[in-house]
Amino acid sequence: MTGRLVRIAGPTVVADGLAGAGLNEIVWVGEERLLGEVIRLERDLATIQVYEETAGLALGEPAEPTGEPLAVELGPGLLGSVFDGVQRPLDALAARQGDFLGRGARLPALDRTRRWELEASVRAGDDILPGAALGIARSGASAHPVLAPPGLGGRVAEVRAGAVTVDEPVVRLVGGAEIALAHRWPVRRPRPIRRRLAPDVPFLTGQRVLDCFFPVSSGGTAMVPGGFGTGKTVLEQSLAKHAAADVVVYVGCGERGNEMAEVLDELPKLDDPRTGGPLLGRTVLVVNTSNMPVAAREASIYTGCTIAEYFRDMGRSVALMIDSTSRWAEALREISARLEEMPGEEGYPTYLASRLARFYERAGRVETLACGEGSVTVVGAVSPPGGDLSEPVTQCSLRATGVLWALSADLAHRRHYPALDWSVSFSLEAERLRGWFEREAGEGFGALREEAMQLLQRERELVEVAELVGTESLQDAERLVLESARLLREGFLRQSAYDPVDASCPPRKALEMLRLHLELHGRAANAVAAGVPLRSILEAGLGTRLLRLGSVPAEAIAGGAEALRAEIGQAIARLEAE
Repeated sequence: MTGRLVRIAGPTVVADGLAGAGLNEIVWVGEERLLGEVIRLERDLATIQVYEETAGLALGEPAEPTGEPLAVELGPGLLGSVFDGVQRPLDALAARQGDFLGRGARLPALDRTRRWELEASVRAGDDILPGAALGIARSGASAHPVLAPPGLGGRVAEVRAGAVTVDEPVVRLVGGAEIALAHRWPVRRPRPIRRRLAPDVPFLTGQRVLDCFFPVSSGGTAMVPGGFGTGKTVLEQSLAKHAAADVVVYVGCGERGNEMAEVLDELPKLDDPRTGGPLLGRTVLVVNTSNMPVAAREASIYTGCTIAEYFRDMGRSVALMIDSTSRWAEALREISARLEEMPGEEGYPTYLASRLARFYERAGRVETLACGEGSVTVVGAVSPPGGDLSEPVTQCSLRATGVLWALSADLAHRRHYPALDWSVSFSLEAERLRGWFEREAGEGFGALREEAMQLLQRERELVEVAELVGTESLQDAERLVLESARLLREGFLRQSAYDPVDASCPPRKALEMLRLHLELHGRAANAVAAGVPLRSILEAGLGTRLLRLGSVPAEAIAGGAEALRAEIGQAIARLEAE
């Protein structure tokens, strides 16, 4: 069955004669066989979004359905790879075509020439379930777990020994079904799981302001809205390097080409603090820059999510970084306009909220089909025009996610990174995760967090008063609040990505630092109430020592904290005696 093009409107085309095609079916469009996907069916007419440049297409050219939905290849060799939005390997295509990819370019996502040796964990006569682990595929220093595809199980008839490529069968089941190292999976269909687990374990990021004040659970969802220059991309790259994730899937969705070029240039040079090797070794990049066809931008986040779910099914913790969902929503808006659908707010389609929610629902901490535990934690950046958080993409994302990490242009301009606005940000999961932090980091973690937040809120109120009457008009106790909050902001909430020690902070170290900040404030407040001048306390230089705690290694923080605590007690006692 082959149809003919009867309408062409940018990346959206209409073909006649495809009455038997299905929704979301892949279609080869035109003489150059461009990749397209059916997004609407009306009798014999099929509306197709084309994932490549359509300039030069002519009416009457063929449209040939494949009978399959848009799918990705999953198997050994994914880690360290760079793909476009429909999983074309950019490195291999660039080597063949140069810096600019031609239309209709096709190469398999996984290397067919590389050979892998299977160390099987099953043998003939074993019964295997769908999703079960079959063994480890090794090639040089690379090792990759091999899974039975979902929906395929039974009794093993034969296990093949020796080196094989990714598409050669390694296990044959009774009945004739064969399992290769790699398999395909439709990107718009969530991979099956056994059951979801309670979100009561945090996804540790290494950033104190996130882990202590606005934590996200493992398998949770977080959104990062912020205007231009507030550090969304830098924050996501810091999370990729330091967060507690076994695998990172980074989706550059509609970002500027120079930003993605910088990411591709820097990642191979970064050392992975978890493994000691290059960070790219546990990363998969899905790149769809702003000058690539807009339709492929819409597919890119599903491609990234399916790859993330594949590694989750191996029992791994996966971080899925989307930069940014605003560009994805803009692609939806353009496709919707070409379909002549009724527009919603600011021209976005009326189904924007449901599409976002459906995507974020694919996150989660789960029990896999192989009875292991894995998770996909989604962090989606949002680029609101002018930093306006009331725009549709931000508001729809707020309803679909559990954590808001709002970035502030004002903090970024003051070189405060991460530039997180603690007065706007929130975490719906903080109370649920409080028990974990109390057990693992130390007792009193929740109470200290609340006390610190109250101190920052009191500072905001006093700043408004000081702007009217001047700081000199405030009492010593009120000026102490401003000074203590400043130390908390600069010494605890701010982290230096250039300091190898301070770039990542474990919860126990964060607890000691927070406790010292609040103890100094409490002791100083008592001294001021007893009549000690605030100037004398400031001249003691205790705040300067406090600001250096971030550079103390985690294993030495207990001793350093005790020494500073004793120094604070002696200095305050001396001032009270005087």
